[in-house]
Amino acid sequence: MTEHRIVDSAEWLDARRELLRKEKAFTNARDELSAARRALPWERVAKNYAFETPRGRASLSDLFDGRRQLIVYHFMLGPDWEEGCKSCSFWVDNFNGIDVHLKHRDVTLLAVSQAPLAKIEAYRRRMGWSIAWASSFGSDFNFDYQVSFRPEDVAAGKAFYNYAPTKTTMSELPGISVFFRDEAGTVFHTYSCYSRGLDMLNGAYHYLDLVPKGRDEMGLPSTMSWLRRHDQYGD
Repeated sequence: MTEHRIVDSAEWLDARRELLRKEKAFTNARDELSAARRALPWERVAKNYAFETPRGRASLSDLFDGRRQLIVYHFMLGPDWEEGCKSCSFWVDNFNGIDVHLKHRDVTLLAVSQAPLAKIEAYRRRMGWSIAWASSFGSDFNFDYQVSFRPEDVAAGKAFYNYAPTKTTMSELPGISVFFRDEAGTVFHTYSCYSRGLDMLNGAYHYLDLVPKGRDEMGLPSTMSWLRRHDQYGD
């Protein structure tokens, strides 16, 4: 950091304007990508999935809560896990409180995990989150949307994640899926993304991308080894 080039105001302004040109090109490319994402074909959801929520048993259609668009964050919390994934917890820290704004754009946002509802609710209370959260325990939902993997598939290296076969030791991985419900009540799957595709949902990372040190993850055992659940930092 101490070796960073230091210039006068005029040269800094020239460099900043050049970067602004690239930022505008990136913004335009992102708008085009967002339009292409919205233009994807849809697939009808034919299977009847069942969920447990604090208000009782629910179908996928019920999770829309009267709106036409549904965003599901696939939160890594397996049936036998004692606490939620720390990375997923980092993402959901960025979601808390935005649901009221999304509701006014005809969007319901909630998390779904395989863990039983009692375990989900205990962890949600611990984290202090208000986001809606449903359990898909006993359902094929997580497996069909490629975020949970059966032991035999993990052992055989046949887990399918981010649209390709992958070798993993994990029984759960993160993702997000988007659904639309039409006037007749038919539900369609419109989009899912995984892995680095989730970066766009994490506002904290976007802030880190602005500062001189960036995400500052180079040289760590893994990119997120610095991360803790927000009640475990100890400072």
